[in-house]
Amino acid sequence: MSLSTTFARLLGASVLASGLGLGAALAQEVTLKLHQMLPAQAPVPALVLQPWMDKISAESGGRIAFEHFPAMQLGGKPPELVDQVKDGVADIIWTLPGYTPGRFPRTEVIELPFLVNDAESASRALYQLGEKYMFDTEYADYKVLALFTHGPGLFHSAKPITTPADLAGVKLRAPTRVTNMMVTALGATAVGMPVPAVPEALSKGVIDATMLPWEVTGGLKVAELVKNHTEFTGKAMYVGAFLIAMNKEKYNALPDDLKAVIDANSGLEFSALAGKLSQEADAKARQIAIDLGNNIIQLDAAQSAVWEEAAKPTYEAWIAETAAAGFDGQAILNDAQTLLAQ
Repeated sequence: MSLSTTFARLLGASVLASGLGLGAALAQEVTLKLHQMLPAQAPVPALVLQPWMDKISAESGGRIAFEHFPAMQLGGKPPELVDQVKDGVADIIWTLPGYTPGRFPRTEVIELPFLVNDAESASRALYQLGEKYMFDTEYADYKVLALFTHGPGLFHSAKPITTPADLAGVKLRAPTRVTNMMVTALGATAVGMPVPAVPEALSKGVIDATMLPWEVTGGLKVAELVKNHTEFTGKAMYVGAFLIAMNKEKYNALPDDLKAVIDANSGLEFSALAGKLSQEADAKARQIAIDLGNNIIQLDAAQSAVWEEAAKPTYEAWIAETAAAGFDGQAILNDAQTLLAQ
C-alpha cells in the first residue's frame, strides 16, 4: 500500500469520525426537571404526568429525559411553583394558578360556581380561553403546555352540609379565591391552604370541612378524617384550574425537532385528556368513602338549584373586580358559557 493510499484512508476515517461527532452534537439530548406538589402515586401524577413524560421520551427517541420531583422535593411550598418554573429552578411544573391569588385573574372564570358539567369539556374550554385571553397576558412569562380542571368539587365535612345555611360558622378550606368568595358570603369561615396541608388541618380541627374533588381524597385519606360528603346534581359546585407550564427559555433553547415533540404532546387535546383522566379517578376514591360507611349526601336537582341561586352574587362580585383590574370579565364569562355549551 502506497503512502498516498494510506494517507487517503486515514483522511477518510478522520472525516467519518468528525461527521459522526457532528451528528451526535446535532442529536442534542436534554433532561427536564418536572416539579409538583403531590406524591408520585396520586392520580394526576400517576395517570397524567408520568404517561406524558414517558410518551415524550419515547417519541423523542430518548433524547428528552425527565427527572420527576414529586411532593415538592426540589424545595419550597406549592404556591412557589409558578416562580420556580419562571426562574428556572424547575423546567416544568404542575400546579394550581389559584395558589397565587391575583397572578392569574382571567383563569378564575372556570372556577366560578355552578358553571361546568364535567372536567373534559371544562378543560377544553379553559385552554381555548387561554389562547384567546391569557397566554399573551397572565401567562406571557411561561410556555403553557396544558390548562385543565379536575372533576366536580364537593364538600367533605365533619357535620352534614345540605343547605347553604349549614355553612354558617363552619371553618372551611376553600381551594381558590373564587370559592373563598362564595363560601364566605354564605357564612363560612374560609381558610386557605394548599391541598397537602388538608389532612393535618382536619385532624387538628383547624378546619371542619374541605372542598375537594373525589380523586384527591384517596391519597389524603380524607374519608378517614370526616364522615360526610355532599354531592350535587347537574353542574359542579366548582372546579379548580390546573396548569402545566414550562420555563420559556428552556423551551426556546430546544432544537426545532424536540420542540415539535413537546408541541405534539401539549395543548388543547392534552388538556382535554388530562381533565378526563382526572375525573375518571374520582370513582375509586369515592368507593373508599362508601366502603368506610361514610354518609354520601346526594343533593337532588331542586336542592342543587338552591345552592346555585345562592352562589350568583359571586359572579357579580368577580365581574366587578375584573372591571376594576382593567379587563372585561363578562366577555370572558360569555365566551366560557358558549364554549361549555358546545
